[in-house]
Amino acid sequence: MKRVLYDLAAADESVRFSPYCWRVKLALAHKNLPYDTVPWHFTEKDVIAFSGQGKVPVLVDGARVVADSQVIAEYLEVAYPNEASLFGDPPSRALTHFIRGWADEILNPAIARIVLPDIFPRLAVKDQGYFRETRERAWGMRIEDFYVERARYVAEFAAVLKPLRSTLAVQGFIAGPSPSYADHIVFGSLQWARLMSGIVLFEPGDRVVEWMEAVLEAYGL
Repeated sequence: MKRVLYDLAAADESVRFSPYCWRVKLALAHKNLPYDTVPWHFTEKDVIAFSGQGKVPVLVDGARVVADSQVIAEYLEVAYPNEASLFGDPPSRALTHFIRGWADEILNPAIARIVLPDIFPRLAVKDQGYFRETRERAWGMRIEDFYVERARYVAEFAAVLKPLRSTLAVQGFIAGPSPSYADHIVFGSLQWARLMSGIVLFEPGDRVVEWMEAVLEAYGL
């Protein structure tokens, strides 16, 4: 059965930077499900029009088309019950709900303030106008103006990571001894930061980096 994931790409299509697409890629690896990726750009709405919306990730799983990272994760959990659970028992699922809220509402905005001006020049030219218009409207400021307060944004990002660091100081992964969808969520955000930031956000030997590498190693990525 053909399984394809539409995956956000920079001008260099080997750079796949969407935190939400990373969530899905790790979820597919967790379920031991092979797949191919199709590099997708912000302005290629027509390419995924069949999904009924204009954003990625979009997963085509045989005859099924599923969009949105959370919806895809829920779909994989139901469609492939014989593979390892993404969410674990009910308490772990409740934890994952909290982690998703923290990532979407706190962590991702903290990262965006740092990386938005670095993302812009790395996009395909056809995507740059769209990216500027949508992000400047959402944030109420010019992309270039994010550089002015970068030192403050980096300090705020470090503060946001404190709960993650304290958790990883006492256990290997967010939800326990092995990675689960809670780890996928946070990994996706930090991979976005690591791939797209124009400045170094993590030093060698950083426990967060060690955890990220452990997540990749767990899935052979």
